[in-house]
Amino acid sequence: MMRSDLSGKTVLVTGAGGAIGSSMAAVLGANGAAVAACDIVLANAEKTAAAIREAGGKAKAYYFDVTDPECAARVADEIENDFGGIDILINNAGVNVGPNDRKPLHEFSPEKWEWILSIDLDGVFKVTKAVVPHIIKRGGGSVINISSVVGQVPFRNQCAFTAAKAGVINLSKAMALEFAPENIRVNVICPGSIMFEGTKALFYADKAKAEAMLSHIPQHRPGSPEDIAYAALYLASDESSYMTGSVMTVDGGWTCGYARDF
Repeated sequence: MMRSDLSGKTVLVTGAGGAIGSSMAAVLGANGAAVAACDIVLANAEKTAAAIREAGGKAKAYYFDVTDPECAARVADEIENDFGGIDILINNAGVNVGPNDRKPLHEFSPEKWEWILSIDLDGVFKVTKAVVPHIIKRGGGSVINISSVVGQVPFRNQCAFTAAKAGVINLSKAMALEFAPENIRVNVICPGSIMFEGTKALFYADKAKAEAMLSHIPQHRPGSPEDIAYAALYLASDESSYMTGSVMTVDGGWTCGYARDF
């Protein structure tokens, strides 16, 4: 497994209670970073932080609502007080609608649209605005924004998620331009189909559904949360010091093109 020395650095991970967020927190913690595990469900963040501490790392859980700028600013201050500063920000918190709410745009719920955009796109803006001044005080660092292959190749009946994740990509490039003079790099990870409990039930429990999903993936398998975590580790580390404004797609080849003959 890839190793990087993040000793002396602190990472703030939003959505740290979920499968991908907890994996990123664990991998960065295992490589020496102090982890601020942030989630709107504090109990889930606590589990992530406890696992890191049990493995010998340094971590603390925080309640964090990415839609609330006052909460973001307050927690960023708490993290600085607890760990001495913030060096790395991973904007990972995100939501999407379930199968029953996936509808064409003219039938899509305005309330669901606003809910998804408020977390998946507006949340990235609000959290970054609150945290970047802390990173500037440390002399620079890394911001990693989690988008999706859906932000690159739209899916039908998911207009809000598609728009939000596409927005994250270009927002990140704007951030990269603006923060480069402060020695802050900003990059994007676009996960493809990643296997965890939620996606297993949604896409892989039924054999026919699983085969339909895998038919789009040249490697013919889903990824794991650890695949995203090690991409984040690279972008958080000095090994990626000349990367900013980049989009790292981790999708088994999904977005390369058609994986079947016609």
